[in-house]
Amino acid sequence: QVQLVESGGGSVQAGGSLRLSCAASGRTFSTNTMSWFRQAPGKEREFVAAISWSGGSTYYADSVKGRFTISRDNAKNTVYLQMNSLKPEDTAVYYCAADPGPITTNKYEYDYWGQGTQVTVSS
Repeated sequence: QVQLVESGGGSVQAGGSLRLSCAASGRTFSTNTMSWFRQAPGKEREFVAAISWSGGSTYYADSVKGRFTISRDNAKNTVYLQMNSLKPEDTAVYYCAADPGPITTNKYEYDYWGQGTQVTVSS
């Protein structure tokens, strides 16, 4: 069992930066693929970024590649999402998710979800 709590969301102007954190509880955190998803009002929840259990592999949605960086610290049971050069279209609720399998962009593969943190980017 893994419980996830996101933090770090907020409001920022276009071009700004935010760093999201996801604190996990549970002994299996270090063996889980960790990902970030986001959901804008009226839209489907979409994949943003993922990192393998070791941190050796990462994968990004094309829309955030080169602007966002996912990382993890297994000693702290925490995964991060550094978001730079933010755009208004990045506005959404951001969710952290955990899966014991390999990296996947399919939200239905993830077993555990956080409650989400709001990110608002104004133009």
